[in-house]
Amino acid sequence: MKLAPLVLAAALATPVAAFDVSSMSDAEREAFRAEVRSYLLENPEVLTEAIDVLQSRQAEAAANQDLALVKANEKDLFADGHSFVGGNPEGSLTLVEFIDYRCGYCRKAHAEVAELISSDGDIRYIVKEFPILGEQSMIASRFAIAALQTHGEEVYQKVNAGFYESFRGDVTEATLKSFAEDLGFDPAPVLARMNAPEVTKVIEENHLLAQRMQISGTPTFVMGGQMLRGYAPLATMQAIVAEERG
Repeated sequence: MKLAPLVLAAALATPVAAFDVSSMSDAEREAFRAEVRSYLLENPEVLTEAIDVLQSRQAEAAANQDLALVKANEKDLFADGHSFVGGNPEGSLTLVEFIDYRCGYCRKAHAEVAELISSDGDIRYIVKEFPILGEQSMIASRFAIAALQTHGEEVYQKVNAGFYESFRGDVTEATLKSFAEDLGFDPAPVLARMNAPEVTKVIEENHLLAQRMQISGTPTFVMGGQMLRGYAPLATMQAIVAEERG
């Protein structure tokens, strides 16, 4: 009589809590291991199935964690009182985007986010300035926030889009001045306000929010109650919007 099949059958038929490998003899344990190895070599598709199940469970756990993070930070995400609000301010769904103007994937996402908002018509869009890619990122965000605080939402929209669409080269006082003039507004009050405490506070609060939300990269989106960590094509974002509304 072969021991290994009997041991394996007993293991499969026994409740997990009652099956104690440590109670086996050395010979039984070796036989059990050999039988499991033989089974997996003969049926390797089981490993793929197991990995798929594991990945599915991990994705579900991550999504549930993100839902909890969004719920716990709703006020700071959706109504902080200092972030730009665009799209349809009365939209049925809110899209929040954490951005860095020096981020290539933010630049790539820019046109698709704009298309999503304009084609849908019922999305409230909030921008979180989240400079993480060095000093020039910080300067660009300070300039954008100062523009919002001094000139309002219309000028901020121009600055936000312009950093992706037309601005090139290093971010310096000279290039920012030229940038503003090209966009048709006075750069002086913006440049004067860039290092004001009110601008610094916005950036600090956004970084603290990102830390609580476990956000470490850009772009990161909050779409309704879901989080999308990283760039995704327009079709993916549209599918998430539909799922949130459904």
